[in-house]
Amino acid sequence: MSDRTPSGRSAPSSFRRQLFDKLLPTPESRYVAIAACVIAILGVLVGGNLYGRYLATLELGGRDNVIEQLRSENQQQKRKIDQQSAQLTAIQVKLDAVTRQLESIRPAANTYNIEPNQTLFVGDGRLAIGMIGPPGNDGVTLAIDGKQQMVIAGQVITVAPDPSTSCRVTLQSFDVFKAVIVASCGGTKPQ
Repeated sequence: MSDRTPSGRSAPSSFRRQLFDKLLPTPESRYVAIAACVIAILGVLVGGNLYGRYLATLELGGRDNVIEQLRSENQQQKRKIDQQSAQLTAIQVKLDAVTRQLESIRPAANTYNIEPNQTLFVGDGRLAIGMIGPPGNDGVTLAIDGKQQMVIAGQVITVAPDPSTSCRVTLQSFDVFKAVIVASCGGTKPQ
């Protein structure tokens, strides 16, 4: 047979019960203590919630200020971009006008103005073109590489000053004071 003795666990639980009975001897005091604990727990929960909301409003307030500042900066940048775009458009319009004026003053490549009794060397000096006398009503008289020809507006003349070179001369327009010709020379004779 074995000898059974009470375990060591029963002694502390009886001690706790005795202490609890001494602190809260009556059932009313026990209810008051329980209610106080519940109220304390609820107070901590409500206080924590209110404090958390307070911290959140501080964080949100700072965020709202930053958002408002960024919106203001964004609007300033948009106004600045719009102003620069307007300036760029105005500059582009001016550039286009100046380009048109320059093109009207300076003829296109291989375009020459020739006056009466003037000779030009074109195509890197390969071809001599001269206008003989003033322009007539129907056309002009050109001396192309030493050969006189009556040329009307729009007429194209092909000349070979040497066997390896081919030149094209076109009378673009003429008036009483000048003739406008387009002349270009290439490296081979046309077929």
